Amino acid sequence: MTAPARPQDLWRSRSGELVRLGSADAAEWLQQACEDVVADDVPAALTLGSRLTLLTPAPGGGSTEIRWELLASLAAADLTTARVIEAHLDAIAILAEAGASQSLKATTWGVFAAEGPGHRLDATTDGDGWRLDGVKPWCSLAGELTHALVTAHTPDGRRLFAVSLSAEGVRPDVGAWHARGLVNVPSGPVSFDGAPAVPVGSAGWYLKRPGFAYGGLGVAACWYGGAVGLARTLARSVHERTPDDIALWHLGRVDVALHRARAVLAEAASAVDAGAATGSAGELLATRVRAVVADTAEQVLTSVGHALGPTPLALNEDHSRRVADLTLYLRQHHAERDEVALGRRLSHVLAPW
Repeated sequence: MTAPARPQDLWRSRSGELVRLGSADAAEWLQQACEDVVADDVPAALTLGSRLTLLTPAPGGGSTEIRWELLASLAAADLTTARVIEAHLDAIAILAEAGASQSLKATTWGVFAAEGPGHRLDATTDGDGWRLDGVKPWCSLAGELTHALVTAHTPDGRRLFAVSLSAEGVRPDVGAWHARGLVNVPSGPVSFDGAPAVPVGSAGWYLKRPGFAYGGLGVAACWYGGAVGLARTLARSVHERTPDDIALWHLGRVDVALHRARAVLAEAASAVDAGAATGSAGELLATRVRAVVADTAEQVLTSVGHALGPTPLALNEDHSRRVADLTLYLRQHHAERDEVALGRRLSHVLAPW
């Protein structure tokens, strides 16, 4: 077992080491997983994700902190790896929550649940089972994964389906991805033309299930880890040269921001394991935690950029990739829209503070 890090050292350790959210000791497999990361390599990430399928604790099972520690540590090492594995593990958790019987060992999964203007995916059933027709936006790695969980519209409401991405009638748009961050994780639309699908849960189950909030919190753990990776670059710079007061100011701001994010994630993990993060309580918790972590990551991006200037962005491939990857990944957060929704919710109840 790896000895716990001191609180003040949590984000200063070298890339590949664990990012501890609390005081729990992590299993040796977690440490090994972080050492096995190959930067910006999707096939390696898929292989690692498959290996972690049966090792990673399910959210809400008493070891949620370890699950998020894994995601944060992977993200600190490489955001492409974390982005791939987070979606795969989220799909596995959803399948387990639904009691689905799909074989998990030799498959790689994604979750395609986004909606977008001009795109609609419908599911219909006949004597031969369910079929999907239409276009689904934001389908990450549809050309690389074996399977995906996909939401589609039915006469009874939105419903979740398991789909083999190699099935006839599934066509990813491979030319739609022009991002400069997460370059190797294309997330373009997929066209479905009578593609066979297996329902997972009843209509409306995906959004109403007890674990819906857990996936969004796992993404926040990845944002936190990505910010840690950038903070380590700043810390190394301060240690390698005599810093001026501005560099020290940014270092202090980064430390406070990361401490804040780490604390809310650890508290959220405890709430999830206590069964106190389901339904409306889970939605409220996820909205708050994601906002805190997203604000932290954006502050770290700004502070590191101001402290280090243009040199690492121009001359350090690893650093510039981290900045671009985290900037894009953070846009999964709905920013002001989520805080408006939070304010609207709080306007109808007595705020707990």
